Amino acid sequence: MTRTALYGPQFAAQPHAHYARLRDRGPLAPVELAPGVDAWLVTDYHVALEVLRDTETWSRDPRVWQATQPADSPIMPLLGWRPTALFSDGATHARYRQVITDSVGIIEPHLLQRDTTAVAEQLIAEFAHAGKADILAQYAYRLPLLILTSWYGIPDQDIDRISAAMNRSFESSTGAAAAYADLVEVITGLVAERRTAPRHDLISAFINHPARLADEEVVRHITLTLMAGHEPTANLTANALLRMLSDDRYAGSLHSGALSAHDAVNEVLWTDPPLSNFAPHYARHDIVFHGTAIAPDQPVLISYASANAQAALPASESESLGGSYAHLAWGAGPHRCPARQPAVLMAVTAIEYLISRLTDLRLAVPTDRILWRQGPVHRALVSLPVTFTAL
Repeated sequence: MTRTALYGPQFAAQPHAHYARLRDRGPLAPVELAPGVDAWLVTDYHVALEVLRDTETWSRDPRVWQATQPADSPIMPLLGWRPTALFSDGATHARYRQVITDSVGIIEPHLLQRDTTAVAEQLIAEFAHAGKADILAQYAYRLPLLILTSWYGIPDQDIDRISAAMNRSFESSTGAAAAYADLVEVITGLVAERRTAPRHDLISAFINHPARLADEEVVRHITLTLMAGHEPTANLTANALLRMLSDDRYAGSLHSGALSAHDAVNEVLWTDPPLSNFAPHYARHDIVFHGTAIAPDQPVLISYASANAQAALPASESESLGGSYAHLAWGAGPHRCPARQPAVLMAVTAIEYLISRLTDLRLAVPTDRILWRQGPVHRALVSLPVTFTAL
């Protein structure tokens, strides 16, 4: 059986061509997530919904599969079991998810918008005089990092360490497991501190929630929500900015054009979702699913990017893309992302503020020289070089 590698420079450069070939093989395709790590990838929109919504056939608990893998596998930071909502089912999942939704609910939209604008101004001030910047590294990546670490009450001296650990964890390459372990170490220390000295922050909110999570559960939910809140939001912001700077339909956007930052964000969620392949599922017993034999020790991932492409963007050329939200970028079913609204608000606010301050923002290199990071789950730029009139 020939498996398609969802990593490496060729896949990163042209993932949609790979998805098209995979769809030709049927709704499930054999893939490799990392060297020696096999999986099935759901490439069909309706089959993806079937898996995401069917909790009787499918489980999110990976431990049967995980027992067949080396502990230091580079995919473990993303797929390895831990006591969180991501890897649980039924009543346990409901309990964990309530902690997340209640904690995220503390972040009022107007406060998030206020904080996003303040951090945006701070970051722009650091490079506005130069007339050029890597808008990914200097803006899109740091903005959600600084906001989230502020809401969690993470000290300044730990921010760069946490950032590096999360970044390497998503690469699913050598060193990923060690990077994730480093992230857990930092958060474990902070949770221990908050147990004795609570603050008005999200770490304390997780600790003090009526669900009464154990320390290990608190630590793992904080690492989960930090990783899920930072990396995808940063990549959503950068991918939408690239779309606006490279697509003629957005040419007037910097001067109040017809298509807005919100349109760009929604289109990217259709075409280049920051989490392209994820939602690992495991059959509860041996099954034949759409003609494919699936065993409980075989991970089945959802390709949001391929499923969206297979469904085709339903908005016509003349319609605003912002009116269509049937994409799968946030998942579906009981595990649908509980923080999609804050993520969109942060990305749209960051983009709108940036283009209001740097009104002649433009790409510094041709679009065919823009590089994408390697890794099986994300759609993420290596850099986004821009130029503008220095302020």
